[in-house]
Formats: sequence, structure tokens, C-alpha cells
Amino acid sequence: MNNRLFILIFIAAIFIVGGFLYIYNPQPVEYRNSKIIEPVVCATDEKLCPNGTYVGRIPPSCKFEECKNIPDGAVFEDGTIMKTASSSDTASSTTQ
Repeated sequence: MNNRLFILIFIAAIFIVGGFLYIYNPQPVEYRNSKIIEPVVCATDEKLCPNGTYVGRIPPSCKFEECKNIPDGAVFEDGTIMKTASSSDTASSTTQ
């Protein structure tokens, strides 16, 4: 019986001490390691370049990448060939 009473008093004392600690320090100081760099997440939107290619954003500033000059006739990974519009391509078609 004495053991039960001792355990109940001990548990109540722990809760009372914990409550006082919370009341007197409700917002404890958060310690951070200054050597850890926070990751940067940029939006996933893309910018259409004048040559028809797309560029994304580059961390940490999240600015768009520069549009690259792609030479005429360049072949992309998917097999498409870069071709600029010239005056011969845009000539008017003949009428019937």
C-alpha cells in the first residue's frame, strides 16, 4: 500500500513540476546548426525561348536560365531538327 501511495505522489510531483516548467518557459529557444544549409525549392514553371526551346529556373536565386543560341540544323535528343523559318519556307502557295 505504501508503495502505491509513493508512486502516485511521485507521478503527481512530476506532472506538477512539468506544468511549472511549461508555464515559466512556454516558448523554448530553438537551437539550430548554422553549418546546415536550408534547401532551396524553385517553381517548376518554364520559359519559352525565341528558338522554341524551354528553360527552367536555377536555384538558389530561382531565376530563369539564359536562352541558348541553338544553331540551325541542330538535332535534339528526341530526334527533332532545329529549323528556323526563312523566306523560302514562308513563300505563298500557288493557287489552282
